[in-house]
Amino acid sequence: MAPREAEPIGVIGVGWVGLVTAACFAELGHEVWARDIDAAKIAALERGEVPIHEPGLPELVARNRDRLHFTTEMAPVLEHAQLLFCCVDTPPTYSGDADLSRVEAVVAELAEPDDHALVMKSTVPVGTGAAIKRRLPALHYVSNPEFLKEGSAIEDFMHPDRVVIGNDAASSDFADRVAALYEPLGAPIVRTDVASAEMIKLASNAFLATKISFINEIANVCEEVGADVAEVARGMGLDARIGPHFLRAGAGYGGSCFPKDVQALKQLAGNSGYHFQLLTAVIDVNELQKRRLVGKLQKHLGSLVGKEIALLGVAFKPNTDDIREATSLVLAGRLQSEGAQVRAYDPVALERARAVLSNVRLCTSALEALDGADAAVLVTEWPEFRELDWAGAVKRVMRRPIVVDGRNFLDREALQAAGFVYEGVGR
Repeated sequence: MAPREAEPIGVIGVGWVGLVTAACFAELGHEVWARDIDAAKIAALERGEVPIHEPGLPELVARNRDRLHFTTEMAPVLEHAQLLFCCVDTPPTYSGDADLSRVEAVVAELAEPDDHALVMKSTVPVGTGAAIKRRLPALHYVSNPEFLKEGSAIEDFMHPDRVVIGNDAASSDFADRVAALYEPLGAPIVRTDVASAEMIKLASNAFLATKISFINEIANVCEEVGADVAEVARGMGLDARIGPHFLRAGAGYGGSCFPKDVQALKQLAGNSGYHFQLLTAVIDVNELQKRRLVGKLQKHLGSLVGKEIALLGVAFKPNTDDIREATSLVLAGRLQSEGAQVRAYDPVALERARAVLSNVRLCTSALEALDGADAAVLVTEWPEFRELDWAGAVKRVMRRPIVVDGRNFLDREALQAAGFVYEGVGR
């Protein structure tokens, strides 16, 4: 599967995107020099320890250990590789704009453009590439946004729907070399200008977030009129113009991409003088959706003062330990403000949760979290929650058999047959 000429690759920023990118390029046969300023992270990776929960990633790193070179210095990266993939974080600022300080730090180290190209994988606002080129006209710059999903990132990299590459005329040779890296994957390669490449990433995530908020609004109406949103989504999804993906009603989207990218696109539009009304509604619906779960609990428990509520799942989605913008964080805070006592369990995200879920009792198993609970809220659809012995062990340990299924994930009929009060979303 390796190309005939496996070009050396540089990766700057070895977080989730950077490490997946480095490991996958190594799997394709490339020598990869990966740099991060976090010395502890680099030391762990040199020992073969992967500090990120991503299925298959530890095995991929181990298998390609000889081709992966980790460093805290830029010099060896510049020495060995001409294509420098920038994979640093661009978190949101208080204003909603992207914080480009890490990108700026990388650019500062390339202040003397030569025979290297900066390949931007980090999610940046439209116009970032043009701004960098105005400052450093001689810098070769290629936009190559990532479309990885946490929990399936390796599969997404190796079998992409498309590869987007944006460049200006001066960087076309380097863009050709970037395109050649992806040719073995057999995916459509979209060649375009830099601004359009930047917009494709933001627009894609904003559209998917819009689908989620839309089906959640439909779910809320379904609850009022007696329809089942799962059946509605099934019927909608068979229309080829709509498709079945991202039509699962639930407690809203979260994570490191959708909230940030939707807000960034809204802010970008606002900065340019355009009020993006649709995205304002998408964001509002998503925030309200997380809080609607509290109303479902109050429907059955009345006042939540002193009630013990178990949250099943902390991560924003299964197969990751990422808790950024997770529904669990908003829900825990809202429940505590109502006077509830909150306990939570997650198979992999508890360590990350300790830093942010203060005053929440973090449990080492689902049964521990459910023991003595007045109600359970399914927040993250981990498979182990569906496999719990709800009719037996769970029913015995809970104080009240009330389940709010925030993802429509559990077997509603089985729970109701076992004597549980079941509340889904839009059902």
